[in-house]
Formats: sequence, structure tokens, C-alpha cells
Amino acid sequence: MRTTEVSPEVPFVSGIVLAAGMSRRFGRPKQLLPMGDGCLLRCVVDGALASRLDEVVVVLGHRAREVRRALACDSEPRVSLVVNPDFASGQGSSLRCGLRAADPRACAAAILLGDQPGVGAELIDRILDGFLAAESPGVRPVYPDAGGAPGHPVLLAREIWPEVEALDGDQGARALFRKHPDWLQTIPVAGVPPTDIDTPRDLPQL
Repeated sequence: MRTTEVSPEVPFVSGIVLAAGMSRRFGRPKQLLPMGDGCLLRCVVDGALASRLDEVVVVLGHRAREVRRALACDSEPRVSLVVNPDFASGQGSSLRCGLRAADPRACAAAILLGDQPGVGAELIDRILDGFLAAESPGVRPVYPDAGGAPGHPVLLAREIWPEVEALDGDQGARALFRKHPDWLQTIPVAGVPPTDIDTPRDLPQL
């Protein structure tokens, strides 16, 4: 049961953490990698909880029971855990699962990846501020120092969620904005995008 109370004047924004993957390239569940006082996925969730997001929906899939235990979020009122039964089909199905699980009050969702612990509260709040000030239904960071590389979180207004759900197969926000580039506003961020943990060779970059 969610206990978050929000003033009618303040938009309610959900965070969706995509963490259902099978970690094929890594060779073992990335979500469970030891990090800090917990695991990699817990670091991602803690970053989201430290931001101004009103709730954090974590989409699990592969070895969900194990990951749920490692997260130890049962007492966190702002965290909801959902399981994508179709996780093997790819990230697109997890995105749809997370949007369907978001609080009905949410005017938008910030999409986060479960293998990017470097995306912290400061960056999330900066992109959230950009979204609240923008007229576009989508906002994401870009990194001019890295050739304009896109990053996360991606903020999606509820008005375009049906378009996301209508995408074929394992497509997500990137495919949506290729189809509707006028829906996207980008926020320049200095430096390089936080590292994705895809293979063991990525670990030293954290």
C-alpha cells in the first residue's frame, strides 16, 4: 500500500527501474553484484529514492525471488516491486509492465536502468526539472562531451504512454522518439554518460 501524499499543485512523477534482464553477456545476474552495503540494483534504487521522484517501481524478471530478497525493500513505502512474466522477450516488455504498474496519479515516469548505479539523485532531479519546465512530452539528457550520446533517465509524460505500449516487440523510448522526434527535448549534461554494466570488463569503470 502506497502512503505517499502529494499536494495537488505538485505533479506526481514515478520512477521505473528496468531490472528484469538475464545478464547474458555478464554471465551471472548483474542485479545481485555486491556493491556498497548491498547490491548493484539496490544502489540504483537508493539513487532514485534520494531524488524527488514520488515512487520507484522496480521491474523484476530473471531470478526475481532472489533479487527481491537482495533488495530488501519490503519496508520502503515508496518502492513497488513487480515481476514481468515476459522478461525473456526483452526490455520493451519490462517498460510496458512498469508503466502499467505506476501510480494512477503519475503525470510522467522517469525510466531508469537497473545496471546504471552512476545515475544518481542529482541527475534525476535535473532531468525532472527540465521535464516540468518543458512543453515536450519527453525529456532526456545528452552528453556533448561524448559526441551527443543520449543517457538516462528518460522522462515520459503519461499522454504518450499508450504510444510506448503500442510499439512492436522489444522497442522502447528510443524507437518512440525516432518515430516522433518533435516529442523529445534534450538536456545537455557535462561529462560522459554513466557506465552500463554489461560485461565484467565494465566493473573497473564504476
